[in-house]
Amino acid sequence: MKAWTITLALALAAPAGAAAPLGPEQAALCAKGARHEQAGWIELHLEGGPRARGFQHGYLLAPEIRQGLKATRASWEHRTGTPWADLVAKAAVFFVPAVDPENLQELAGMAEGLAAAGVAAGRDELAVYNGYSELSDYWWPQELNRLRNEPLPHHVREGCSAFIAVGSYTAGGGIVMGHNNMSSYIDPQTNLVIDLVPEHGHRILMQGIPGWIHSGTDFFVTDAGLVGCETTLGDFQPYDPGGIPEFARMRRATQDAAGIDDWCAILKKGNNGGYANAWLLGDVRRNEIARLELGLRYVGFERKADGCFTGSNIAEDVRILRLETTSKDTDITASKVARRLRWRQLMEANRGRIDLALAKAFEADHWDVARGQERPGGRSLCGHFDLEPEPLWDGPYEPAGTTDGKVLDSAMARRMSFAGRFGAACGTAFDAPRFLSAHPQFEWLRDYLPTRPSQPWVTFTAAPVP
Repeated sequence: MKAWTITLALALAAPAGAAAPLGPEQAALCAKGARHEQAGWIELHLEGGPRARGFQHGYLLAPEIRQGLKATRASWEHRTGTPWADLVAKAAVFFVPAVDPENLQELAGMAEGLAAAGVAAGRDELAVYNGYSELSDYWWPQELNRLRNEPLPHHVREGCSAFIAVGSYTAGGGIVMGHNNMSSYIDPQTNLVIDLVPEHGHRILMQGIPGWIHSGTDFFVTDAGLVGCETTLGDFQPYDPGGIPEFARMRRATQDAAGIDDWCAILKKGNNGGYANAWLLGDVRRNEIARLELGLRYVGFERKADGCFTGSNIAEDVRILRLETTSKDTDITASKVARRLRWRQLMEANRGRIDLALAKAFEADHWDVARGQERPGGRSLCGHFDLEPEPLWDGPYEPAGTTDGKVLDSAMARRMSFAGRFGAACGTAFDAPRFLSAHPQFEWLRDYLPTRPSQPWVTFTAAPVP
């Protein structure tokens, strides 16, 4: 394991460049935090109570959080025509109070750390930022219907391709898991790996987003032997604004759960339907896997000691599919259906051989089953909607697609380790100026759209605790 090279020395020199050096109390809060960078990723070690963890996160990642908030505000206002400040004010009434005290303390600590680094963002704004996925794609369509006084269809954008396998499907009989995130390229960067050591609960190594106290993408391993990832349930409709935000439930489940049953019970308690996902879970101590499809009114759950589960943004539970989504499960031209069929092909063709190398190849796969050819685009497991003339995301050539790839097996999970590649899982670079020159209809994104060079696969392992 490499040394964590940025610790208290960094904490004493304000990263955003607009703040005074830390005082003794602030330096003590930041003392156990650390930041390191490699191959496009930021590795962040957080340790201590909720205030300290939040302060470390906010202070050490202040530039990235500032940029993420800037892009998210711009995206919200462009998509909805309403001020970001109005969203924060409304969410402070129905959304923030449902978050548990420990998560709120961590968010307040993050606001402290940001302020010390010269970045202004309050606790409530950070809570909205953490819950942006459900507020924009689940709450806002209901609010828009109310404002316009007419029923309007809404589209929950699909993202992520994932699998988990065990037993006769894998080379050694243990668990193998792979996941890539698909999102808009202006969404907050997914290039964060958080090594979280809380005062209470389980240690977590998870992919994350600067400023988010949950994973969000999602990919994690804990010292309880739990591993997990998810894929969004596309075109999901119902939402209960009176429930507990998904980001708070996910973080509590991952930190507090000792096993799959515990994890699922915590996630289901107070479920509001926000950011509805199919969760792929594994327990490396029991060598079993599970899939939790969490709708609002319906829940699908399966467990196996031999087999596989895959995710491509379409519900497998027929009740969720027919009664809580508008997805059509036979339209092979739809990205989610094409990717589901591709997963089935890959799982059966490679049964008994699935290992880390194949997992990486799966997440980088470019086969389009609808066209029957190798073709990177909106139907491939490694998504490239920016190359797609068809409106498979929001419209033709939408700057969206796969932004990373992650894999692990049981041996890695026992070491609290996983491998990741930032950028497209296949390694293809994205040149933002060249893209905007070719597609001037997206000119409004010029200040927010990042270039991503090709990066190698690298391995992350939880850092030794002093």
